[in-house]
Amino acid sequence: MSAAALTAPVAADRADGRIGLRANLRHIGALVRRNAMQIKQDPESMFDVLLMPIMFTLLFVYVFGGAISGKGNQDVYVNYVVPGLMAMMGLNIAMAVGTGINDDFRKGVMDRFRTMPIARSSVLIAKIVVEVGRMVIATAILLGMGFLLGLEIKTSVLGLLAAVGLSLLFGASLTWIFILLGLTMKTAQAVQGMAMLVLVPLQFGSSIFSPPSTMPGWLKTFTDYNPLSNLADAARALINGGPVAESVWMTLGWTAAITVVTAPLAVAKFRRKT
Repeated sequence: MSAAALTAPVAADRADGRIGLRANLRHIGALVRRNAMQIKQDPESMFDVLLMPIMFTLLFVYVFGGAISGKGNQDVYVNYVVPGLMAMMGLNIAMAVGTGINDDFRKGVMDRFRTMPIARSSVLIAKIVVEVGRMVIATAILLGMGFLLGLEIKTSVLGLLAAVGLSLLFGASLTWIFILLGLTMKTAQAVQGMAMLVLVPLQFGSSIFSPPSTMPGWLKTFTDYNPLSNLADAARALINGGPVAESVWMTLGWTAAITVVTAPLAVAKFRRKT
């Protein structure tokens, strides 16, 4: 993506040194196209999106399904685990944006962007837009696998779409955390290592794979306050039926809190990073 495509014409959209909304949206669009072209040139970067939902669904349904729901009752477990995996997809995919932005700084790409008269937030927002697109593809594949293995929608199509939308919204907020990690850590390997320290306890200390009622008290307490548990419970209620309001509002609260705290920190770190 050329510098001219990003910066022209910005003068008409600037006032008192500030970039107007129209110019900001144009810059985000240009950067989204640039990031999408990178994926087109490197299709291997989509392997996680295409293969991870298939691998996770098969492994967890046939490894944990019999143990949790009883031998031969894996179809029951599908309706439990697939909504939970929707929460897990966003977390795993969001991790890639941290390593990507760290690598862009190492290559000098971000230094070039910061010399242009564009909003600093537009660079980061464009990254998030592309990652949300990747989450959409991963979620579609996950649901496709779920339907093949016996997933049933016991509420309505609107309930399913609400569960998908909630998962994408929460996943988008998580990308700010990994962007901040990518801007803070010195290497992509360090970003991956720190991300795993976040991923493992959040994923397995949650209600994604098994009911918290089977866990010891101290772990159940952690699980009850784990945002991934709230999202998994909300997605299950929207797909399978049951009380939905509390888990949905908790997920929306976590989404807003994560974004409000980490987005300004990430933008400020992006401005200062050398």
